[in-house]
Amino acid sequence: MDSDNVKQHFRPDEAPFIDQVQGWLATATNEYRPVLTDFMNPRQCYIAQTLTNRQDEVNMASNGGWNGAEMRRLLFYPRYYQPLSADFDIQLLTISYPVKFTELHHRQVLGTLMSAGIKRTTFGDILHQQESWQLLVDSKMTNYLRQQVTTIGRVHVKLLPISFDDIVQPEDDWEELTTTVSSLRVDSIVAAAFNYSRNRAKTAIERGFVRVNWEEVQRPDYSLAIHDQLSVRHAGRIRVNAVNGITRKGKIKTVLNVIKAGK
Repeated sequence: MDSDNVKQHFRPDEAPFIDQVQGWLATATNEYRPVLTDFMNPRQCYIAQTLTNRQDEVNMASNGGWNGAEMRRLLFYPRYYQPLSADFDIQLLTISYPVKFTELHHRQVLGTLMSAGIKRTTFGDILHQQESWQLLVDSKMTNYLRQQVTTIGRVHVKLLPISFDDIVQPEDDWEELTTTVSSLRVDSIVAAAFNYSRNRAKTAIERGFVRVNWEEVQRPDYSLAIHDQLSVRHAGRIRVNAVNGITRKGKIKTVLNVIKAGK
């Protein structure tokens, strides 16, 4: 596979991940065995599947613990192999906390995990249904997580391993927004999603309030692509779902999913 030819179809900052995927594919091919990754975001899953589709001898499967998972572990495997759920090595944890006296929020749970020095790639989706909160994690990290995460905010909690039979069906707060934008720059998308002025969006980005695929981006002109996910402090979250061509006036027809803060 011509690495430079592949990379020209993606952003320059995605080159290291492309190299990583090509390494996994080479291992699965040359050693004739499955290769399991950490949890990957939707954009990474898309890139990995694109590269795998160019291969003749290796397939890719993904699993995030439930059908609608955003964060997924990837398994690259020779064509002879039949993947099983157990191959993905995922543990479901429930967050036990005093439900009658407090409530938790997604940003608190995520912030606690990240501030504890836990890499985003070692845990998957955070599931929420009414008072129930659950985590999908790399099984090998279970004991470490249980030792490290004993409070969320000021709330004392315990992380308890449970069966996948008890997984909740998360509440879907995403709202679809079909809009047109002048470009796929991050400031343009943030402005369109939250009805910000371009200047307000630009300021939020430059102050470090915006993350793309969980990485801080401070360049308003950073170019987005399908499957990118954004979080905007004090505003909410965005997924770039589709780009459907150009209008007669030169605008880009875009489909976004948006969750506004407080939901």
